[in-house]
Amino acid sequence: MQPPPTLAGRTAIVITVSDRCSAGTQVDLSGPALAHLVTEAGAQLLDTIIVPDDPDLLISALHAAATRAALILTTGGTGLAPRDITPEATLSVCDRLVPGLAELIRQEGTRRTPYAALGRGVCGVAGGIPGVTGGALILNLPGNPRGAESSLRAVLPLLPHALDLLAGNTEHSGPDIPQGTETIE
Repeated sequence: MQPPPTLAGRTAIVITVSDRCSAGTQVDLSGPALAHLVTEAGAQLLDTIIVPDDPDLLISALHAAATRAALILTTGGTGLAPRDITPEATLSVCDRLVPGLAELIRQEGTRRTPYAALGRGVCGVAGGIPGVTGGALILNLPGNPRGAESSLRAVLPLLPHALDLLAGNTEHSGPDIPQGTETIE
């Protein structure tokens, strides 16, 4: 039996998007939960950031994070409320989308609540130079701590391979790729 995929040697940043958490009127529970999961999976957590639901501030934070980390996790701001701007901000910094990850996140969420189908989170790649450097993988996760955690757990086994591909390692063998698994690029 193969060991579970690991994020060892990879860097990560967690960004919580919340007016209340950034104002200090609500305690951020989702960001620390995600930080715990990625470090438990072996990633080096470079930073945890809290920004309000402000598109300019989030875009700036995403651009800055994409120059520092291979994996960026956002939590919050993915719903239908007027101030839920995380998907739009993420789309503005991403060069390529990874819709399968967003679909898997929503699918996992609907196992717990039908309201997860209202999530608008996106996943994509920011930065990088096509054919030279891959950039950073950004995942928009729900703002609810349990939803954020279960969503990350759903895609976590795929992340080592995704990050390897972004880094230019297109070999399809090794401990992170389960035997008998066919990859499609």
